Amino acid sequence: MTKLIIQIPCYNEEGTLAATLADLPRSLPGVDEIERLVIDDGSTDDTVRVARDNRVEHIVELPHNQGLAKAFMAGLEACLRAGADIIVNTDADNQYCADDIGKLIGPILAHEAEIVIGARPIDRIEHFSWIKKRLQKTGSWVVRIVSGTDVPDAPSGFRAISREAAIQLNVFNTHTYTLETIIQAGQHHIPIAWVPVRVNEELRPSRLIRNVFGYVAESVAVILRIFMLYRPLRFFMILGSIPFGLGVLLGFRWLTLVYLFPEPGRTYVPSLILVAILLIMGFQTWLFGLAAELIAANRKLLEEIRLRQRRRELQAQGEAGEDSGDG
Repeated sequence: MTKLIIQIPCYNEEGTLAATLADLPRSLPGVDEIERLVIDDGSTDDTVRVARDNRVEHIVELPHNQGLAKAFMAGLEACLRAGADIIVNTDADNQYCADDIGKLIGPILAHEAEIVIGARPIDRIEHFSWIKKRLQKTGSWVVRIVSGTDVPDAPSGFRAISREAAIQLNVFNTHTYTLETIIQAGQHHIPIAWVPVRVNEELRPSRLIRNVFGYVAESVAVILRIFMLYRPLRFFMILGSIPFGLGVLLGFRWLTLVYLFPEPGRTYVPSLILVAILLIMGFQTWLFGLAAELIAANRKLLEEIRLRQRRRELQAQGEAGEDSGDG
């Protein structure tokens, strides 16, 4: 039995949720059961009522607005507890073509990947501005470099996740889950793939990208935090190499001026002090990297412990459900 749950994070989506739910498939090849799950992220409108009117099987109501990333993780947890073998995440504004869900879960059913990202045709989306298209592509390129994956559309929220991958994911930032989960999958060596998908006409403007430059700044901060979290030694080595390299260059300049082109009465002491400061800054940054790498090793152990505990809890819940069903 293969159970698919399609989750939809929502915040004040009463105007678009019904159309999104209506387009979702009720049966797919290779899937025995399809259910829907709506995560209400503290909506102040009738989002929950719309979900109930459309007989959504699972509704998760967060007490207040906690952000897209928190809603996404709450949905994953609820899907796992509901026994999902595959989880598909889609947006409540009906941005993504639901007919492509079968294509999206294909690599998971074929055991070729554990996470599949739906890549939109960015260049052909009419309501995307030129600058937004360039930023989407640039951000995806950076994520590919950091994560070691080949996903061309990292900000896409249309994705399929296997049960095993969902158990391992844990989003730390509160802004968005899209970039972090891809980088995390790459660092955890979770097989990840992508498939081309279609998009529908825009029903409402994006709420995540209200200010382009603010979105870029937040995305850069997310990438840097994840890079520091999973590759701390490399991050601090690169960071420390900047002042250390400048110190070395200024040191050569000082040696050249003092020994090759000396001027009577000039010792260039301020330059030498600056060289010492830069070298010390670089060396100290490298030491921070070593300390962070040791902390990261402990974090990996804690993640492994948490992963085993989570698997046991879900297994125990599944066995309890089977026992109650038999009774």
